[in-house]
Amino acid sequence: MKVNIYYGGRGVLDDPTLHVINKMEQVLRELNVEVHRYNIYESKHEIATLPNTLKGSDGIILATTVEWLGIGGYMQQFLDACWLYGDKESISGIYMQPVVMSTTYGEKEGMLTLENAWEILGGLPCSGLCGYVDNIATFEDSSEYSKIIENKTENLYRTISKKMKGLPTSNQAVKRSVLHVRQVDLTPQESELQSQYVSDDKYVKQQKDDIEELSAMFKSMMGDTVNETPETEYISSFRAHFRPQSDFSASYSILIEGKPHPLYIGVNGGEIKCEYADTAADISARISGDIMDDIVNGRMTFTRAFGTGAMTARGNLKTLRMLDTIFMFT
Repeated sequence: MKVNIYYGGRGVLDDPTLHVINKMEQVLRELNVEVHRYNIYESKHEIATLPNTLKGSDGIILATTVEWLGIGGYMQQFLDACWLYGDKESISGIYMQPVVMSTTYGEKEGMLTLENAWEILGGLPCSGLCGYVDNIATFEDSSEYSKIIENKTENLYRTISKKMKGLPTSNQAVKRSVLHVRQVDLTPQESELQSQYVSDDKYVKQQKDDIEELSAMFKSMMGDTVNETPETEYISSFRAHFRPQSDFSASYSILIEGKPHPLYIGVNGGEIKCEYADTAADISARISGDIMDDIVNGRMTFTRAFGTGAMTARGNLKTLRMLDTIFMFT
């Protein structure tokens, strides 16, 4: 049996949730359970990749602390990542026990939030543990509280071992009939870029400054010569580097800063349509002229530009990544 513990607090020494999950981890190991613990605050730049750790787990413990209002930002981000990037088929077979301790008010509401979230994700919630702690020393020294924690942990073990089922809930019905999960198709590398780099404003700004500096340098070296008119700029480059893919069709609308109309690219097998027009497309993107110059000159790819924030886009990311396949600039 494998159980993961996801701690969504800030890791402060007097956090009562730490005492609870330490005790639960000890009990689980005594029951010969394989336990892995993830402190979300230590992986705040890789939260988008954490749902990958759910695979292979029989059960999980979602533990957090209510310090002033709600379950806290780290746990909310993790649940958001499970919704966007998590494998819903794996989640559907995982039992979840919520643990919410409070130093102010709202532990019951926090536990209910975690239970509702896991049900909507398609998982199996277990009976949780919540409590208010006024004095951490008294809480840790209490043998009665320790016994309650042990009993709750043993209940989780029995629930997973016997694969206990619960009655249907309205959350599950809503998920089946109303909510539609839009799976974000990202490679691990792109997920890491999304979580680690795109969320780092300083990194993104530095990347943009470096790109602009390199672009200016290359333009100076090349004499800033342009063979195309503003009305046809980039069109011949896309036509010349087009590499058709069988059974692939898509349309792209790329708004280049400084251009009055977006560059429309329509691909259907071996056919390509490229023009400046306000036409609806599968992918809508926005990019600067300098970055587009880097792409058509082979110094940048569309995927990298999107990953670093130099290009923004809406639509299916898998279709966006195909730009680097059907147009070989490098």
